[in-house]
Amino acid sequence: MNQKKISIIGVPMDLGQMRRGVDMGPSAIRYAGVVERLERLNLNIHDLGDIEIGRPGKTEEKSEGSNLRYLKAVAEGNKKLAEVVDHTIEGGSFPLVLGGDHSIAIGTLAGVAKHYDNLGVIWYDAHGDLNTVETSPSGNIHGMPLAVSLGIGHEDLTSIGGYTPKIKPENIVIIGARSLDDGEKELIREVGIKVYTMHEIDRLGMTKVMDEAITYLKDKTDGVHLSLDLDGLDPLDAPGVGTPVNGGISYRESHLAMEMLEESKIITSAEFVEVNPILDDKNKTATVAVALMGSLFGEKLL
Repeated sequence: MNQKKISIIGVPMDLGQMRRGVDMGPSAIRYAGVVERLERLNLNIHDLGDIEIGRPGKTEEKSEGSNLRYLKAVAEGNKKLAEVVDHTIEGGSFPLVLGGDHSIAIGTLAGVAKHYDNLGVIWYDAHGDLNTVETSPSGNIHGMPLAVSLGIGHEDLTSIGGYTPKIKPENIVIIGARSLDDGEKELIREVGIKVYTMHEIDRLGMTKVMDEAITYLKDKTDGVHLSLDLDGLDPLDAPGVGTPVNGGISYRESHLAMEMLEESKIITSAEFVEVNPILDDKNKTATVAVALMGSLFGEKLL
């Protein structure tokens, strides 16, 4: 991660899921001091503000011929995000995207992947986000971005950026999974995605998990995107998320993971998503997100 110029992009998207409030995530993260914290690391920070996300009415919730919730609005928001991320990278800056629900990863990856031949992805999340219209129990698009980026899903989503797929299954590492739907498990086995569930993290330890993940991606990719959902952490440490799952990654384990990624120098773009201040306790989850960003960008205890 040798780029010193970082562009912050807020995406106040809450249409990919059913609990309101996550659209305030970018504001909560800024309020928690992300700009000031990264500037203290002698990084050149440019806050590009927020992508404009439309506010469709209830009648637009389900598109004709699809049970995906707010498909048109989610697709439009991600198209805008993909363009901004694309231009950010063209300008020589590291895109740091603040969510918003995890559906925004569709746009982030559409903007990032066109700049790499073999983009790697670390998906730090309690969930696989590998559902499709056929397997999703809810129709919520925030449970689909990784599948969409693999070229699996509705054409309005997979075609964003004008190309598909964005990533290859062998270039993905999921870390922290502990809530996978049956269809996701089947897809993981079918296409061969590397997954470290909480069982592996408990058994191997986070140091071993991150060593293996970094080694797995380092030589075969020309860039690695970090997509970090705050529900990857245990709800005791990150309560302000829409889909909390008990038994998650600890605060300290997450710092270690970010520190090891910084030392590896493989991360070329990142997003932090699913911070919901309405469900939070005194902005605790946004504060955790900012602290993890500090470790990702080189903050040290000594």
